[in-house]
Amino acid sequence: MASDSRNGSLSDTRDIYGSKNDYAQMFQMIVGYAISQIVRNAAVFSFAEHLALGPKTAAEIAQAESLNLDATFRLMRACASLGLMTYQEDSGFTATPLLRTLHKDDPNSLRGTALAQPASGHWLPWGRLSDAIRSGQPQDVAALGCKTWEHFAKTPADAEAFTQFMEASSLGISREAAGLLDTRSISVAVDVGGASGTLVHALMKANAALQGVVFDLPHIVPAAMKAAGKLGLDDRFSVAAGDFFSSVPPADLYLLKWILHDWDDDACISILKNCRRSINPGGRIVLIEMVIEEIGAPGITTLVDLTMLVLHGGRERSLQEYKTLLNAAGFQFTTSTATATPFVLIEAQAI
Repeated sequence: MASDSRNGSLSDTRDIYGSKNDYAQMFQMIVGYAISQIVRNAAVFSFAEHLALGPKTAAEIAQAESLNLDATFRLMRACASLGLMTYQEDSGFTATPLLRTLHKDDPNSLRGTALAQPASGHWLPWGRLSDAIRSGQPQDVAALGCKTWEHFAKTPADAEAFTQFMEASSLGISREAAGLLDTRSISVAVDVGGASGTLVHALMKANAALQGVVFDLPHIVPAAMKAAGKLGLDDRFSVAAGDFFSSVPPADLYLLKWILHDWDDDACISILKNCRRSINPGGRIVLIEMVIEEIGAPGITTLVDLTMLVLHGGRERSLQEYKTLLNAAGFQFTTSTATATPFVLIEAQAI
């Protein structure tokens, strides 16, 4: 009888891990950290690029990337279990369309996201989520020994991965913003905290008379000038290094994409007030942010909200909360526009 009971328990366990019931779903959630790291290492070791040329054995990949052969095979075997590859004993591993989303040359590549999100700058603070929930305070200093932005300045690989992530997350919304935002009366647009300038570059391509500026930290802005040169925009593009808590360059239009969510309300108002002080007469501001909707709505906004908690002490907000911040800084909300991405365009006029 005991033997039958034991066998029954093993069968139940196999059902849990092999079927799509609530236990299987929960198990997948619990081991999500492992999946993130497997995907990240697939990007780190350029599996998508290697396999784009055809099937490869683990030995070939290990040699190309100077890796341990046994560990490489085990990693690739795990990738196959996740649907990133298929395997044939005679030819080795072959890429699937899912793996190709990590290829650096894919116009919608998620390589930067895969490199940045499970990297130490995000990974370690997330490991202290319980402390953040208990205290309501960010955990970047406790986890990294410094603020997140200082960590990026000290860790070029993490900074580069984060830049790639921001570029990838900017592509879709930048294309939409270029079509949705009217810049015909605008001479100068400043992309505040604009990193490589993907957003303002898209607006410049749509408006041949528009002068574009990226304003960001000193270690970030060179990438924006390089990107503008590749697009042939460098003759009407410039970069400015500085701190948006101190001042921002003058502009007819300020663009703040995914900036305010990094900060608490007081910090947001400080940034917005600096924009208000420097804005040219008749100027306006556009916030490009995710917006919190009703509880239980599908999407990634609430996950990003917790990321902001553990990393910076920031938060995702409702549209009304953004209106309140804008009003406190001397701007009058005018309109919000949903997009095909998770982002919303929130426009306001200086008053």
